Amino acid sequence: MKAAVAKLNQRLGEKLYSGAFLAPSFIGVMIFFIIPFFVVGYYAFIDSPIGQNFVFFRNFERVLGNLAFQTATRHTIMFSALAVPLAVVLGLGLAVLLEQKLPLKSQLRTFFLSPMMVPVASIVLIWEVLFHQNGAINDTLSNIAASTGWFSYDRMAGQWVDWFYSQWAQLPIVALFLWRNLGYNMILFMAALNNIPRDLLEVADLEGAGPWYVFRKIKLRFLSPTILFVTILSVINSFKVFREVYLLTGSHPYGRLYMLQHYMNNMFQNLDYQSLAAAALIMALAVGIIIGTLFVVEHWYGKDIEG
Repeated sequence: MKAAVAKLNQRLGEKLYSGAFLAPSFIGVMIFFIIPFFVVGYYAFIDSPIGQNFVFFRNFERVLGNLAFQTATRHTIMFSALAVPLAVVLGLGLAVLLEQKLPLKSQLRTFFLSPMMVPVASIVLIWEVLFHQNGAINDTLSNIAASTGWFSYDRMAGQWVDWFYSQWAQLPIVALFLWRNLGYNMILFMAALNNIPRDLLEVADLEGAGPWYVFRKIKLRFLSPTILFVTILSVINSFKVFREVYLLTGSHPYGRLYMLQHYMNNMFQNLDYQSLAAAALIMALAVGIIIGTLFVVEHWYGKDIEG
């Protein structure tokens, strides 16, 4: 009996000991994530912070019918649909490339990871120099046009692209997104490639399988969980480009750079907390649906190798 009581006390002590270590993280998550989420949900269903009368789905109807919200949603979808697949495919391509026996492999890995260490303000200054109407990109294109005659690019005729205020406004932001995220995606894919069982690759080589067959039938199957993880990270990061766009163009950028984060930031500045909360919940629901769909696709594709 005493032994059983001592064993029970020991288990209880271990749980309390573990709980003491987990408590700071749990309290932090509660204070900064879970409780604010429920507060946002409460604001989405009331008419004002003062009156606090429940209006049910009226705020959501008002937000969904708002032209600015519709424009921001369309531009955010356009940006994510372009940037996320490029971030995943190019990151995987770089990982496969650096898996080969290449000279200066370590230097190349460092080169692709270095953007993660550069402050955002410095990156914005570089991008302003590169993509300004009189910047380095336009100057380079003008020189190419003058030397090759492939296309007309005359400064005097006013044909220099004003990148941040034209139909091509999202391209510099996509380039910035890729520059900042490719290195991290590449490292994740390289780690996953190193975890593929070597015996499978050796058997495939002995059977005479080609590189494309090995990649498609073996490597890609084992990479499916990492592809899911990288895609989720890229989707989340594509919804967080507000900081860069805000520093480049302000709170009211040119049309195609006006995204959901700008709409919510402007609602916050206007003290329209109900629209802000409703838009935030709609955005959270959309991201949840996307991530859930990705999980379903990954489970269907990689279920035969889960063991």
